[in-house]
Formats: sequence, structure tokens, C-alpha cells
Amino acid sequence: MLRPRLHVRPVSAVPTGLRQPDDARRRTLERRIRWVVAATITYNVVEAVVAILAGRAASSSALIGFGLDSTVEVLSAAAVAWQFAAPDPRTRERVAMRLIAVSFLGLAVFVTVDAVRTWLGAADPEHSTVGIVLAAVSLAVMPGLSWFERRTGRELGSASAVADSRQTLICSYLSAVLLVGLVLNSTLGWWWADPLAAVVIAGFAVREGIEAWRGDACCTPVAALLPGDDEDACSDGCCR
Repeated sequence: MLRPRLHVRPVSAVPTGLRQPDDARRRTLERRIRWVVAATITYNVVEAVVAILAGRAASSSALIGFGLDSTVEVLSAAAVAWQFAAPDPRTRERVAMRLIAVSFLGLAVFVTVDAVRTWLGAADPEHSTVGIVLAAVSLAVMPGLSWFERRTGRELGSASAVADSRQTLICSYLSAVLLVGLVLNSTLGWWWADPLAAVVIAGFAVREGIEAWRGDACCTPVAALLPGDDEDACSDGCCR
């Protein structure tokens, strides 16, 4: 009886194009991560202040939710900055992912409560020129920051940097959602479009929070670059 031949891939093999960077290259990539994180924090602090103030002035739950999302972006980027301040950032990877997850879920709760208040008639959202301009600017800026951090994080093999870049990309999606909601409210008087946009923001936040908590970034190809993660990366079932 013929026995089937099994082709076993060596554990140490790494797919082409995913070679672990040497020490010099790693230091360069870590500096880039710190730079893009600093830029993200700076922009999002300004964005959060403007969005929350404009949201309160216009009684817009979507704008307030967007400002809180920017605050979460700051917390997420701060978690990555804390991670990469360590001599070996990889030792803080899991904690950074959990901090990102908690910030997402907290955002979802607050935004949902505020949207429900609007639907129940606590306040009717008004036109906000500042909000529309802010959403348009963010829609232009955030994709570039996300791409740069994601590209660097993939080469470095950092799950938290990739997760943070996804959060930044979601911020650009939410900018589009916010822009549509504000424009509909301003031009057609569809007041319900504002809290609806806020609930969409909350839904995105819940999904990303759950994925970050489970560590779904470990399912990216770069996870293979993290020493010792071959067996542990999916031990919680996130890749199954």
C-alpha cells in the first residue's frame, strides 16, 4: 500500500518579501512609526477639539461622536507611542492591542447613548459649516497617514502598528459618513441622518474593538515575522 507523501514546510521558513529586517533597518522603521504616531496625535487633538466644540454648538451627535473618535485615535496612537518607547517594542505588543480595543468600545457606548438622545428629541441637530469643512479635510488627510503607518508596520512586523493604521483608515471612512450626514441635514433637513451617522460610527468602533481585543492583526502575514509568535499568534482562535 502506498502512503501519501507529506510536504512539510520548515517552521523557520518565511515567505518571500516578508524577511525580518536587520537591526539597522528595524531602528529606522521604529523611528518612522514614532514619527507617524506623533503626526497622528497632533492632527487628532486639533480634530477632536474642533469637532466636539462644533458638535456642541450645532447639537450634532455625529460631530460629537466624530470628535470622540478622534480622542480614541489619540489614545490608540499614544498606546503605540508607549509601546515603541520601550527598548524592545515587541514586549508591549499585546498590552497595546488591548488598550486600543478598550478605547474603541468606550467610544461606541458614548456615541450610541448620544445618538439615542437625539432621536428621543433631546436636541435637533443644526447646520454646521465648520463640521462639513472638518470632515472634508480629514477625508483628505487620514488615508495618507494610515497608508504610511500600515506600510511601515507591515515591514516591521508590528501588529499594534497595523491595527492603529486600520483605526486611522476607519477615521477616513467615518469622515465620509459624517460628511454625508451633515450635508443631508443641512440641505434637505434630514435631521435623522445625523444620529444615523453617529450609530454607523459606533458600529465601526464595536467591530474594530472586538477585533483588536481578539488580536486579529496577528492574522496578517507579518505576524510570521514576530519571534516566538508562530504558535501563540492564534492561540485564542482569532485566526480560525
